[in-house]
Amino acid sequence: MVAIGQITETTRGGEALLRARQRAALLPDLLVEARRVVATVTSGWHGRRRRGAGENFWQFRPFVDGEPVSRIDWRRSARDDNVYLRDREWEAAQTVWLWADPSPSMLYRSQGAIVSKESRALVLVLALAELLSRSGERIGFPDVLDPISARNAAERIAGALATGRPASGFPSGDRFKRFSELVLVSDFLDPMDALIARIDHLSRRGVRGHLVQIADPAEVAFPYSGRTEFRDPETGAKLTAGRAETLREEYRTLFDARRAHLADHCRHIGWSHVFHLTDRLASEPLLALHGRLSGQFQPAGQRA
Repeated sequence: MVAIGQITETTRGGEALLRARQRAALLPDLLVEARRVVATVTSGWHGRRRRGAGENFWQFRPFVDGEPVSRIDWRRSARDDNVYLRDREWEAAQTVWLWADPSPSMLYRSQGAIVSKESRALVLVLALAELLSRSGERIGFPDVLDPISARNAAERIAGALATGRPASGFPSGDRFKRFSELVLVSDFLDPMDALIARIDHLSRRGVRGHLVQIADPAEVAFPYSGRTEFRDPETGAKLTAGRAETLREEYRTLFDARRAHLADHCRHIGWSHVFHLTDRLASEPLLALHGRLSGQFQPAGQRA
């Protein structure tokens, strides 16, 4: 039997960080646009529009005794008999949780792929960390790094992953606060019922999620023929097909149906879904995530 794919070695954090920066350089800085909420809502995605020590102008308002004179806008005050203060906008940095699936199935790489699924997932997560940190966002990685707001967030995530990776398994979400953002990068090959239950659990907690489903091109095309042995990297279970090509049509139908079901469910609960093949450029899903995180994606029930 001729090997079409293999399980690769785990990607080192520093190596993935280098590639992440190379990908990030191809894109404009990712600015997660602050979502504004109506006056009756006390918190929202990315930030709240309030008076504070930000850089952006918000409003003029009448001066009140006891407030700093240095904040008086004399030009605006000269227009009439009132004295006005120049208020700036305060923006609370939103926590964006990033997660790359550490499951053994992510280590697969076929001959037609550029990298393994695990390697591509790490590059995407670190590229997002690099871009988000430039715009002052709080970034965390479940069971690896608590949320921080720092320019070197990508380096810190890579360093933490280099010394110890989390055990396989979907993040529980116990530490995710309401209205936080969560980017999940995985092949999502878990049993569908269990996967949907985990997603729904996070959605009910008020988390806004973005799924990046990564697949190897061989997992889509099913190029196998003749006597072929398939091995489950999670359990070690094996299946030998005498004529693998006879399974191709049914396999593709099931794979496409599974992918469509996951995407439809994400739309139903207001999450986003991006499908990505490892023989494509990493900049493609990164651009798609830019649109989702910056607000170009409107959750279900919130479209204008």
